[in-house]
Amino acid sequence: MRNYLLRHAQVFFYSLGQLARTPFASLMTIAVIGVALALPSGLYVLIDNVQHVSGGVDSSARISVFLKKSVNDSRAEYWAGRVRKIPGVAAAEYVPPGEALAEFKRLSGFGSAVDALDNPLPGVVLVTPALSETDTEALNGLVERLKKSSEVDLVQLDFEWVQRLNALLEITRRAATLLAVVLAASVLLIIGNTIRLAVYNRRDEIEVIKLIGGTGAFIRRPFLYSGALQGFFGAFAAWLLIQLSLSVVAGPVTDLAVLYGSDFRVKGLGLQASGALLAAGALLGWLGSRVAVGRHLAEIEPS
Repeated sequence: MRNYLLRHAQVFFYSLGQLARTPFASLMTIAVIGVALALPSGLYVLIDNVQHVSGGVDSSARISVFLKKSVNDSRAEYWAGRVRKIPGVAAAEYVPPGEALAEFKRLSGFGSAVDALDNPLPGVVLVTPALSETDTEALNGLVERLKKSSEVDLVQLDFEWVQRLNALLEITRRAATLLAVVLAASVLLIIGNTIRLAVYNRRDEIEVIKLIGGTGAFIRRPFLYSGALQGFFGAFAAWLLIQLSLSVVAGPVTDLAVLYGSDFRVKGLGLQASGALLAAGALLGWLGSRVAVGRHLAEIEPS
């Protein structure tokens, strides 16, 4: 076992030396692999950040009932109490116009500009249904029932935009998966072509090794290490590209979040995701070189 591990270590450092002896060609290959891996990885990071933002929003179904301006606070509280007794309603909270205006000032950032105006906002009753978001028929029935009240001016179901956002995120996630598959195939082709050229460049050496009894595993080993190293370094280049891109946009995004009263910070690739990216790059490199060596090595036989 010690000799086996020693031979692998020798081949590993030999493969590193081979890459170092052709720095320009190696860097070009690594850069192409890095860009190919950075595209889907960066898209996944974007999706994760959007989910992080939307995760702070209540995605449960909620009905906003805007009351008429003529309805005073006491009448609105009494009407909200009646709504709580309706079957299918879990809670009903009345928000007076003054509280609604204060929240609007806090979130909009208009501040003193709003103070110069009369309060245009009506009282609102926030109704939380005791119904599943998927039971659209029952939710729509509850909305129609609320609309029939004489105190009500407008009824709005507030969770539809969240559903649309989740649907868009799912579409984007699937598109990122397809992009990852396509670009992973391109990485296999890039590394396979690189290893194919390396095999033909060392054709005479391979013939000599076969003549003196070298096994196929012995001949394949340096090519497999070379492909795995190129894939690993390409994945590391992709990680650097993603982190550099995030560092460029992190400042403006943080400033924008502060303006909206949020503590949101751009999230990059975590430790687990970074490890998965590096492992995926090395695995793709190994697979690409394995296919290329297995195909072209059989064509080389001592004459």
